[in-house]
Amino acid sequence: MENISSICSSLLLDWKLGVGTKASEIFKRRWSFEFDLAEKNSEENCAWTKSNNPETDIPRNYISIQTDGYREMGEENVKGGPVVPESVLKKQKRNEEWALAKKEELEATKKKRRENGKLIFNRAKLYAKEYDEKQMELIRLKREAKLKGGFYVDPEAKLLFIIRIRGINAMDPKSRKILQLLRLRQIFNGVFLKVNKATVNMLHRVEPYVTFGYPNLKSVRELIYKRGYGKLNKQRIGLTDNSIIEQALGKHGIICMEDLIHEILTVGPHFKEANNFLWPFKLKAPLGGLKKKRNHYVEGGDAGNREVYINELIRRMN
Repeated sequence: MENISSICSSLLLDWKLGVGTKASEIFKRRWSFEFDLAEKNSEENCAWTKSNNPETDIPRNYISIQTDGYREMGEENVKGGPVVPESVLKKQKRNEEWALAKKEELEATKKKRRENGKLIFNRAKLYAKEYDEKQMELIRLKREAKLKGGFYVDPEAKLLFIIRIRGINAMDPKSRKILQLLRLRQIFNGVFLKVNKATVNMLHRVEPYVTFGYPNLKSVRELIYKRGYGKLNKQRIGLTDNSIIEQALGKHGIICMEDLIHEILTVGPHFKEANNFLWPFKLKAPLGGLKKKRNHYVEGGDAGNREVYINELIRRMN
């Protein structure tokens, strides 16, 4: 409106002073102004109604272009809002993608955990049923042998548990090397061992320094649950979660504690991997102490093979 007022004022001044024929002719002509309100910003737009003579006409769009162009530019600024840098938009997009990926990963982990939970529960039930059936079969065979006036002889054991009871004083180099191979580097360390000719020969050599026997299900389970540690990335890690076992032995089908116990107790096909995964057990001094560790067990001492009576010693040391 200020532009329109200034134009009109200049035309009036030119006409009064008689400066310029075109300006006076333009002003003398009859001009009509039509004002209307704008739809959005309530600005007054000026529409000029001119005569039919094109020689003396002011361009129709002179004023309208100026006012409309200014208004449209303002509307674009209002509609577009504040300008957001491209780096911020990229960061927002990355955060959204990361959040979506994290959500999908979390859902997949929960789903896998639920499936593993069901699988572990079913396996534990099968193992418990297997142990019960084996125990019932053993009782039945003993009763049959007793009815026939005989004795039932247990099958040869496949699993040994060895405990070191003496230090390195007066120990020959070969015995020391065998104890290192058995991973018995400290007093009261214990390990599981598979019964075969090689292990039996090694045990005969170091018999004065260790005691060993045949552990049962209860002993194996209590040792692994209470004092079990695993070797993962060459580090000693407590067995507090099934995921640790699955990470180390999952490729062998061992994904939980019950799988590990079953593999050790039955000396399964992957006994070597499972036993190497277990860190040597660090037991405490036996409750009540040892009797005479320099003598053999059959002589009233503590060293050597004590067969099933190793379970009583495990209870005292666990």
